[in-house]
Amino acid sequence: MNQAARLLRFLMPILSAAYGVAIIYVTALPLAGDHTGLGYELLTWLITLAGIALTLYLVHHVEPKAFPCSKDFSLKLPPMYIFVGFLLTAPLWLVIEENLVYGITSLFHSVELEPLTYTTEELREDLLSSVHAVLLAPILEELCFRQMPITSFPRRRSQIVVCVVMALLFGVLHVRNFPGAFFSAMVYGLVFIWSGSIWYSVALHAGRNLTATLLAVYSWLQLGDMQMAKIPVIILPDIKVVVVSVMLAVAGGYLLMRKRS
Repeated sequence: MNQAARLLRFLMPILSAAYGVAIIYVTALPLAGDHTGLGYELLTWLITLAGIALTLYLVHHVEPKAFPCSKDFSLKLPPMYIFVGFLLTAPLWLVIEENLVYGITSLFHSVELEPLTYTTEELREDLLSSVHAVLLAPILEELCFRQMPITSFPRRRSQIVVCVVMALLFGVLHVRNFPGAFFSAMVYGLVFIWSGSIWYSVALHAGRNLTATLLAVYSWLQLGDMQMAKIPVIILPDIKVVVVSVMLAVAGGYLLMRKRS
């Protein structure tokens, strides 16, 4: 590998993060300011789809020319049962992530918790934006913050180092939710490295976002008592949610074990 290629590989984490931030910023423009409603959401979805198409082209046709090792990671869609397995394990990961963030944050300062409540208007806005958060954003973010930078490096140790760097950058991007975003990004990256397929981390990411949306509905229906903190953003599900999450994870784990066998 020539010097230019080595320099480009070294810069790939920063370049991928800058590219990801730029794409995400462009997709958010229709909802900037006081712009709300289905029309602006549809425009955001269309721009995100265009961003996904462009990024898929880059990682499928351009990146392999510069870094042949990127071909070791497949863009082929996984079997549906594997995808469903990761979706089913996502609720338990959300529970673990939120309690992990709460526990670590509590070591440094007190966390002010309050009951989690949703008004009908807040729920409507969340449900509208959840289409983007569940179906589109995970694909775009995983391609930009996992696929592009990690596949540029051939060795597993280097890939894990890049995974940590991208998790830090991903956390910074989420500002108030830095701890949760960092831990999630670490898990997504390690799943990607382990599986060799970006779609596994996409499934876990989408499942995590879907669970957060379902918890909003759960809270609005007043089916249980959940606590939240605003800085950092923490949602602590009640025991009923925890039990259901464990049961779903067991079912998901069974499906994932089929891959190992």
